Amino acid sequence: MRNLTNRRNFLKQSLRGSLLLAGLGLSGLNPAGAIEPFNRRGPARLLPGLAAYSFRDYFVDVSHARDKNIDSARRITLFDFIDFCAEQGVGAELTSYYFPPDVTQEFLIQVKRHAFLRGVPISGTAVGNTFTLPKGKMRDEQIAYVKKWIDYAQTLGTSHIRVFAGEAGKLDRAETFALCREAMEECCGYAGTKGIFLGLENHGGIVAEADAILDLVKSIKSPWFGVNLDTGNFITDDPYGDLARCAPYAVNVQLKTEIQKHGKEKQPADLARLIQILRDAKYQGYVTLEYEAAEDPWQAVPDALKRLRALLAI
Repeated sequence: MRNLTNRRNFLKQSLRGSLLLAGLGLSGLNPAGAIEPFNRRGPARLLPGLAAYSFRDYFVDVSHARDKNIDSARRITLFDFIDFCAEQGVGAELTSYYFPPDVTQEFLIQVKRHAFLRGVPISGTAVGNTFTLPKGKMRDEQIAYVKKWIDYAQTLGTSHIRVFAGEAGKLDRAETFALCREAMEECCGYAGTKGIFLGLENHGGIVAEADAILDLVKSIKSPWFGVNLDTGNFITDDPYGDLARCAPYAVNVQLKTEIQKHGKEKQPADLARLIQILRDAKYQGYVTLEYEAAEDPWQAVPDALKRLRALLAI
């Protein structure tokens, strides 16, 4: 009788575990097989966020070129950015470019503590890697760099990192895709041990178009991988249609206030249409404003976030 009872309990636990996996969007996903669209339970759940990149010219620490005409008195730190996110009532995406060059465990913990005390969830971070390099020292350094930030993300208490693929360079398409896939799978394997998702952004290069990024994403054998959907990066004949095709694979969304069709100038994005695309895909996660337009972000970002929050509340 005890064996029968134990067997029933086991079956109940197995069923409960299967339902939990379905709720997490992992049902039907063979960890050893290629990724499928996330099968999320329930309706879309969209959370507002803000990317530190929106203030790219203002950070004290920065690893890329910036506007040198910005008054030094207007410089901010990551702590200031978190305070701004608290005032706006949004999550904070802490782009790696604005951390000190000598990041320490102590600094990461200070950032985590500050965000917690301000009631600001750290929605994710973002790195600028290249996985299309030929095998060798430089490629190995890129893989090690992403793994280092996986460790940092774990310390920060976030579960997502935006990653890049890279440019094609002098290699043919098949060779470039193979190099990127191998590097991505190695990093995903490491990320999975830390509970971190890697989101591949449609950021030009070998993933400039929907077919290309979907081919690559579908080939990655990891349940810890998906698309970091940037709404402003498909410069194609039908950017809205391409975004809709990729949305079911999204693990993070970076929302731009502008959109650009192939051969046309940038124009204001139809934010309501973009949000509806995410709702139709039953996306559940952060919709992070990444402001790149010409207007001063200190003036434009609060207004854009106000519009975003209103759309997400519908």
